[in-house]
Amino acid sequence: MPKSVKIFLLAVSAALVLSIFLGVNAYGVRAADSGQEGAYRQINVYGEVLQHVQSDYVEVPNIPAVTNGALRGLLESLDADSSYLTPADYAAYKNDKGGKAQVGIHVSKRFGYATIISVVPGSPAEKAGLNDGDIIEAIGTQDTRDLSLAMIQLLLEGAPGSELQLAVIRARKGSDPDKITLNRVVVSEPPVADTLYENSSILYLKPLELDHEHVQQVEAKLKAMNKTGSKKVLLDLRDVSSGDMPEGIRLANFFLKAGTIVTLQGQKFPKQTFTADASKVVDATGPLVVLVNRGTSGPAEVVAAAIQDNKRGDLVGEKTFGEGSLQKTFDLPDGGAVILSIAKYASPSGKQLQCYGDCQDEAVTPGTLVASSQEDVSVDESAAKTAPTAKVPEQKKPAEPDDQLNKALELLKARAA
Repeated sequence: MPKSVKIFLLAVSAALVLSIFLGVNAYGVRAADSGQEGAYRQINVYGEVLQHVQSDYVEVPNIPAVTNGALRGLLESLDADSSYLTPADYAAYKNDKGGKAQVGIHVSKRFGYATIISVVPGSPAEKAGLNDGDIIEAIGTQDTRDLSLAMIQLLLEGAPGSELQLAVIRARKGSDPDKITLNRVVVSEPPVADTLYENSSILYLKPLELDHEHVQQVEAKLKAMNKTGSKKVLLDLRDVSSGDMPEGIRLANFFLKAGTIVTLQGQKFPKQTFTADASKVVDATGPLVVLVNRGTSGPAEVVAAAIQDNKRGDLVGEKTFGEGSLQKTFDLPDGGAVILSIAKYASPSGKQLQCYGDCQDEAVTPGTLVASSQEDVSVDESAAKTAPTAKVPEQKKPAEPDDQLNKALELLKARAA
């Protein structure tokens, strides 16, 4: 096949992806406004660049790889959840039935790489010292810059007991990646933890996932408050990054008798407004504080934003991760696919939850900012140096103060029940 024909076909494939992105119908490419016209003019530029790569690059390039990279970059420039899948990737994606073993991390993409949002307590990832904010530079031999989020999540799964090799840049230790090998296990989220503070007047609740089961547990514990004499609630949503949006909305409704919980809207997705249902409220008036951090994501952010914007309670901690969009998969003629964000969630005040890039105006910022007190604590080896022949007992890390929790309790203690 002549080079010119190959380049034409590659340019047409890029045009197909742009057509899906811009919502053009299958009967003709017609720009609706100057912005779309500008996008289609760029197809000519794309063709010229491809021509130079094909004919003038220092060596014969792998054109399919070049085109795949261009399409992946096109989608990921929109947000972390939009992805291009090659035919091989899409086949693997469709064949994935879920339920495989994992290492206990929830990930998204930031700065082009896979980034850990949160770590499941007791999982292999936690035992290896991985934390939210750590960057996964590579999975096995594959650089995560060259992988869509969908494929990253697929590669993290595997058979129970199988090894997962990661190159991780730890957020708190520097820029050199650590080579880590973890064994995949069947990870299950622990049940909702609860603790009573201040003579049982404060009920502390800690779900680690907002699925139906865990939200049901929160509801049951809230309804049992009369038995313990608790009048105030401390809801800890730190590092809660998995779950279902409807369950996040349901959890927020436990504390809201009226008002908007969240909205969902896209360019061609009619606006949906989710409002509180008075029949589903459990505690509409008691003092409430919600803890959040950079590992708070998705459904948990819906809860936090609804509580804050409706002035139902106080938020304490750090700015949340910024995840809140609805995706749709579009099949492509060559067997590949585009996963595209078609609508985004917004807080009652209209602030989008989805965060990408510098995240200046997205995600949820608590009214009371408190940095995490989590730091790496090194063991003092001075005893070993002064008595080299003596057996030095193993030293455990001292318990670290939880500044965010302490501040939340302080606020609640000052609130009249």
